[in-house]
Parts: sequence; C-alpha cells; structure tokens
Amino acid sequence: MYQVLIPVDDDESRALNQAEYAASLPDSGSDVEATVLYVVSPRRLDTAEEVDFEEIDSAVAAAEHLEDSGVSVDRRVGDGGVSEEILRVADELDCDELVMGGRKRSGVAQVLLGSTVRDVFVSTERPVTITGSGMVFEGGSREVLLPVDRNLERARRQVEYATALPNAAENVTATVLYVFPHQDYRGAPPHEFEDVEAAVETADSLEAEGLSVERVSIGGEVARKVLEAAEEREVDSIVMGGRKRSGVQKTLLGSIAQDVMLSADRPVTLTG
Repeated sequence: MYQVLIPVDDDESRALNQAEYAASLPDSGSDVEATVLYVVSPRRLDTAEEVDFEEIDSAVAAAEHLEDSGVSVDRRVGDGGVSEEILRVADELDCDELVMGGRKRSGVAQVLLGSTVRDVFVSTERPVTITGSGMVFEGGSREVLLPVDRNLERARRQVEYATALPNAAENVTATVLYVFPHQDYRGAPPHEFEDVEAAVETADSLEAEGLSVERVSIGGEVARKVLEAAEEREVDSIVMGGRKRSGVQKTLLGSIAQDVMLSADRPVTLTG
C-alpha cells in the first residue's frame, strides 16, 4: 500500500485541500492508506491524550473526505514539537509521501510557506508535497512534470517518486524538462535534450518502468519556464528535486525549487 501522511492544523480549508490531493492519487480507493495527524501545539496545555480527534474540525473534515473517496484512514493526535512529531510519525509509518498545506498570500496567487512546512521538508528525505488553496484535483491517471538539473542523484530521487506512485506504469505519464538557463536569446546554442546526462537518464529510467515519457528541452529563466510548461501541459503536479546538503549536512532548498513552490498553481512535490 502507498502510505500518505497528512499533518493538519486548525485551518479546515487547508486540510481539505490536502485530503483532496491524497484522494486524487491514482487508485487511491484500493492502493492508498492515509494517516491524518493533528499535533497539539506546545502553546496549549493539553496533551495528545486529552484531545479528542473528533473535536478538531479540520482533521475530521480531512478524514471524512478521504473516507468518502474510498481511502482507508487512520486518525491520530500527537503532541510535542509540531515538526518533530510529524517527522517521527512519518518514520514510524515509513510513509511514501507527506502532504503539507501551503498558505495563500492575500491578494496574490502565491503560496506562502509556513515555518512548520519548511521545517518538515528541510528535515526529511521523504517526498513532501505542498498543496494550496484554490487548486483543482482530478483523480485517475496522473500527468507529472519533472524539471531536472544536471545533478544525477536528485534526478534519481525524482524517478523514484514518480515510479512509486500507485500502479505508475498504468496511471502516470511524465514530461522530463531541462531548461538551459537564460539561453532564450537570439543566436543561443541549440537546446539538445540528449546533451544533458541527468535528463536522458531520468527519461530512460521512467520508460524502463513502463511510464510514457515526453522529453523537452528549452532555454530561458528556469523557474518561469517550469511554471509555463506546467500550465501549457495542464499537469497534475510538479516533481522537483530541489533539496541539497550543506557542509554541515543541513538540507537546503534551492532557489529555483523555492521559486516554483511559491508560485505554482498546482501541487509541488519536493523529492530531494
């Protein structure tokens, strides 16, 4: 089974977006198990034992939406440091994906990432998907965009995520995109997909697992071209490999991945 962890806060709209995304995963009714987790804030005097899941409207709404969609749901309440508890439960479940809720900035269509979301995705090597308000999720087959850079390890993590989706060979089609940075001027050199080892390996690996793959290479400002490609192809999600390690083994979010996550009007998954 594909294990999804959905940590929710008190915002019911955000929790429902997270649940809708999980319910839209391929074959979710038969192949997905979801855990809806509410972590009692350290600012409250209550412990997990003193808080009833059914009293948390946002958590109940998420769980009921998933169950109405045929997804098996485990309801949990935790306490302690919020990010730490999310990470602990993710490890306990050995979950395949964490689904976190983004925040919309008032007046503009940008997802504003909260501190808990950021703490989680810089502290785990598991795929983390960020959803946002106003996104539309369609179930069934899934079209994903994989923008790659020249880092082979990041590209391999993107492949691992896409191929691990439920019944990926039957349900997932992929576009592998490489953007030659800033090369959209007149007289720019040819944009040859086959010249980028990480892009070729990504496409070959996906095809070897039975996925249908489109290979695309263009030039320009990377984040903008990624967003344009996602919109033009009406993909269901963008799968980024934007995490990298510093010299002290702290995970950092690359600027391009951050720009895409903050601006995309569809879910963005960060794989590593």
